[in-house]
This record gives sequence, C-alpha cells and structure tokens, in this order.
Amino acid sequence: MPNTVSSTPRTEVVLDVQKSRKALVAGSLGNLIEWYEFAIYAYMAPIIAPLFFPSDNPTASILSTFLLFALAFFLRPVGAVIFGRMTDRLGRKPVLALIIVLMTIATTCIGLLPTHPSIGILAPLLLTLCRIAQGLSAGGEMGGAVSLMVESAPSGKRGLYGSWSFVGTTLGFVLGGGVATLLAVLLSDDAMASYGWRVGFLIAAPMGLIVLYLRLKVDETPHFKQIQVNVDSGKPAVGEPIERRPLTFLAATMGVVVVYNAVGNTFMVGMPTFLSTSYDMTFERSYFLALVTGLIAGLSMPVFGALSDRVGRRPVLMFGSVAVVVLSYPLYFMLNLGFGGGLVALVIAGLLIGVVGGPMPAFLSERFRTRNRATGVSVTYALSVAIFGGTAPYIITWLASTTGDPLSAAYYTLGCAAISVVALLTIRGAQRSQHREELEL
Repeated sequence: MPNTVSSTPRTEVVLDVQKSRKALVAGSLGNLIEWYEFAIYAYMAPIIAPLFFPSDNPTASILSTFLLFALAFFLRPVGAVIFGRMTDRLGRKPVLALIIVLMTIATTCIGLLPTHPSIGILAPLLLTLCRIAQGLSAGGEMGGAVSLMVESAPSGKRGLYGSWSFVGTTLGFVLGGGVATLLAVLLSDDAMASYGWRVGFLIAAPMGLIVLYLRLKVDETPHFKQIQVNVDSGKPAVGEPIERRPLTFLAATMGVVVVYNAVGNTFMVGMPTFLSTSYDMTFERSYFLALVTGLIAGLSMPVFGALSDRVGRRPVLMFGSVAVVVLSYPLYFMLNLGFGGGLVALVIAGLLIGVVGGPMPAFLSERFRTRNRATGVSVTYALSVAIFGGTAPYIITWLASTTGDPLSAAYYTLGCAAISVVALLTIRGAQRSQHREELEL
C-alpha cells in the first residue's frame, strides 16, 4: 500500500472541470449524509440509553450506549479493507453507491427498532447489528469519497477539493446536531423518549435516496480510468517503493490523522453528552454549542485546504497539531465558565478542527498510488479513528466521572495531538513537496 515512485514520468491525466464539480458534489454530499446517519446515534445517546440499556445508574446507561458507538468505529477497519479493495478494483462510483445503500438501511432500521421494555435483551442485540452495518459501511466511505474527489480535482486544487470530503463529514455532524436540537426544542422530554428520537433516524431514508441518485450519475475518475486502460493494454506497473518499511510508513500516516479524530470526536460528537453530564448543561444548549463547533470547522476547512495547496500539507498540519497541544487544557477550562465560556472555547475548537481537517484528505491521498489509494486511505484512517476517535466520547466521559474533575478530559486531546506532532516530524523530505506533483497511478 505505500506510495511508490515511478522510474518513468508520471502520467498526466486530463480532467473535465464539469465532471470534477459533479464528483465534488456527489462525494461531499455523500459524506454529509453518511456522517449524519452515523452521528445522529451519538447525539441521541442520552435519550436512547435508558431505552436500550436500562440501569439504576444513568452514567452506566450512557457508557453502554457509547460502547456501541465505539463498536462501529472498531469495525471500520474491517469495512475499510473490504470496501477499499472493492473500490480499487471495481471503481469509485459503484462501490460508493453500495455503501450509501447499506448505511441508509441500517440507520433507518434503528429508527424502527422496538426498545428494551418491549422485547427485552433482543433490543440491544438488534441495535448492535445495525451499528455493525453502519461501522462496516463507514469504513469504506472515507477512502472511496476522498479518492473520488481528489482524483477529480484540477491541478493545484487537491487540497481544496479534498477538504470538501471532511467538510461533508463535519456538516453531517452539524446536521445531526441541528436535527437533535430542533427535536429537543419542539418536543417534550416524554415525547422525545417515546417517538421523537426515532425521527432523526428515519429521515435518513429520503436523504440516502437522493445521494444514491447523485452517485449513480457521477462519472468514474480519470485516474482510475487510466489504470483500467493500462490493465487492459497489459502495461505493467512500474516503480520501486519509497518506503522499504511499510509498517513504519503506515504507522506514521495513521499517526498524523490521530489529532483530527481526537478533536473532532470530542469537541463535536461527544461534547453534548460531556456538557450535560459534567456541567448539567441542558441538551438544547449543549447541542447548540456542538453545532457551532461543527459549522466553524466545516466553513474553515476549505480555507486551510486551499492554503495547503500553496504552502504544503505538512506545515498546516503541524501548526494545527501544535495548537491543539497548547490549547487543549485552556479550552476545557473555559468550558467550566458556563455557556459564554463554552461558546468561545468551542469556536476556537472548531477552527482547530478546520486547520487539521482541511489538508488531511489530500495529504492521505498523496501518500498512496491510484491503484491502492482507496484501500490505503480507508485502512489508515479507519484504524486511527477506531482507536482514537470512536473511543473519544467514552474516554472523556469516563475520565470526568472517574476523577471527578472534568478538566482531566483535556489530557486526551492533548496526548493525541502530541502523537500527530511526532508522526509529522518523521515524514521524509520527499513527502513535503508532493502537493506540487501529479498523483501517481
């Protein structure tokens, strides 16, 4: 899977601007819906926890719900291998269509599930099956969508185009938070527990159908088409690996992604539950703050993605990672100051997510060749998010509950960002200028 350098000049692929824009829309909207469907579970966790995991201890119910949240993340590497290989062999278009179908069906089914009072232990078991399907499909989504968008990007705009993949992901969280907030405002607590929580899952069905239509209409990427031409003509793959130690290469690549997964899944996904359990903030206010964080992150990602097209991926990612190390504790301290302090803290957190998220898709894509890009991006990202992202809401909630000090959660994002700083320092000099070079086939 590591990137390779060819002994012959790189093939220059001709891009159609109109098709590039269609790929941008299909990829980013697909990511938005995919991650709305994935995130709505996290936002509804405090409500569905006692419905599927009844317990005398409310925190225990929430932690059980977040364990299922983490389970889907742990299954993402499996989905990354399965769907990543399919995407590299069959094409970006057909597999991305299959993935959105699987995720939409699983999410819709969650909205239809009977709860524990109705069918007992079968309720959490069926919920677990749905989360497994979500985890597998999400594992293949990232690599396929990133490959579709970056391979379709005009020259000198891979950072900008790739950033919209994470914009879609981030705005999916925002949409999930917006729906959850709207439902919480419009409905009483009893209504939310009775049927309101189901609405958030059920509206995934029409949204998924729209994205499926868009993905069926998009054209295959020119880079993948060129690979198929080479295969059909019997042209052999040339080149020697840049990295003689592939495990080291993959570990460094995965390490760079850690900071994005940590800050994204703590300050956006896990924050509503963290604020409500640690500071007794109302769900409406905590949802609103998480929504603001996601909006700031999503709006700033294209800016930092475009900046990385000019100065390189590594400098932007290094600045963001160091900033997370320095600011983690102050941001969590500001959360303790009430709604106003929390708003300022989470606006800053949104900017930090934008800094590290904007260049990330292009950075990952440039580490792999076209023939294995979807697999490489999917696997490295899925492993990182499984270990450091899916566990983040559970860990910060557990740390605050166990220590009795909500500020202890800051050490999680601080430590994860430090890992990314070290990983960025290990990147070889040749990788620092890849933003100016053609993608390799």
